[in-house]
Amino acid sequence: MVETVLPPQIPQVSIEICDTAGRRLVTAIEILSPTNKRGSGRQLYLARRQRILRADVHLMEIDLLRKGRRVPMGDELPAASYFVFLCRADQALRTEVWPITLDEPLPTVPVPLLPGDEDVALDLQDAFASAYDLVGYDWEIDYGQPPEIALTPQEAAWVQDLVG
Repeated sequence: MVETVLPPQIPQVSIEICDTAGRRLVTAIEILSPTNKRGSGRQLYLARRQRILRADVHLMEIDLLRKGRRVPMGDELPAASYFVFLCRADQALRTEVWPITLDEPLPTVPVPLLPGDEDVALDLQDAFASAYDLVGYDWEIDYGQPPEIALTPQEAAWVQDLVG
């Protein structure tokens, strides 16, 4: 007999904002994982994404991964390592884009709700910092080692100055 090795599970993180009175999904917030960006997991995610985009639902995608393929867009994206994308239900063919470079804080982005309701501000930097502290990543990650995915020379210089 041979031991079976299971691949590591990568969590799929999404947040759903629902209208409980109308019993429907209003906004889906997807935090993209490596499996959303490659192989069969990408195909499954793109199918889910298409269902959301065809429904009367807002879709926010947070892509803080350097590796893998970005979600399909009709236009070329600006040069950046990370992105937040927002497709509003009433503007399904238009996407708001927040390009993010390594040396800047994560943005505060609007989260759309029901028609007539004001957007709610989501401070991604604060949310990221809270999750980072809660999980204790500062004890898990050795910032003295180079990252798995190479940085640009400008990013590497910024990191060196930061952790120096």
